[in-house]
Amino acid sequence: MEGASLIAEYVGVGVFALTGAIVAARKGMDPFGFALLATVTGVGGGSVRDMLLGVPVFWVHEPVDLAVCLGVGLLTYLAGSRIPGAMTGQRPRTALLWADALGLAIFSTTGALKALSNGAHPFAAVVLGTLTASFGGIIRDILAGDVPLVLHREIYVTAAVVGAAVFVLGLGAGLPPALAAGFSILAAFTLRGFAIQRDWSLPPFRPRAE
Repeated sequence: MEGASLIAEYVGVGVFALTGAIVAARKGMDPFGFALLATVTGVGGGSVRDMLLGVPVFWVHEPVDLAVCLGVGLLTYLAGSRIPGAMTGQRPRTALLWADALGLAIFSTTGALKALSNGAHPFAAVVLGTLTASFGGIIRDILAGDVPLVLHREIYVTAAVVGAAVFVLGLGAGLPPALAAGFSILAAFTLRGFAIQRDWSLPPFRPRAE
């Protein structure tokens, strides 16, 4: 499972880095902006997770993740600048939502796995999996001057919670880690996908009329 989780981590970092690069494209940023948003989005959630766990931050001693983020950011800049109209209109927004959904599904699982591997309580592992899946996007949106996706009415954090919980409960039920991870990623991505397509949301707070 260790090798598979490492591959999943790289895929998650790359996908989230892509969402940062897409936002940079929508904002018309320069190459540095692409690299910055790709990097903070790709490693932001995992960095906070590791600091809370009290373990070395994952990219400090093994900078492959940083290289993935920088490469994705700069490649997106080069590709976008060569395709007239490719980074305008609704296409970047749609690509952002679906890439973000995939990254969220992967990171909710790998975040919970790392938390459990470092002795976290199962409930804390769900929280840390959710944080891993959402914090990078929060940093990305704040730096870009957007309202973070987690604050939209669409189901977002709930999908990350479901993914992390399915993984933790699957392990608790005796499922092989790879199978539990597969169910976890599928559950989180499916729920987030339906929220995107059908505009699902949790009911908002409505103050009681006087």
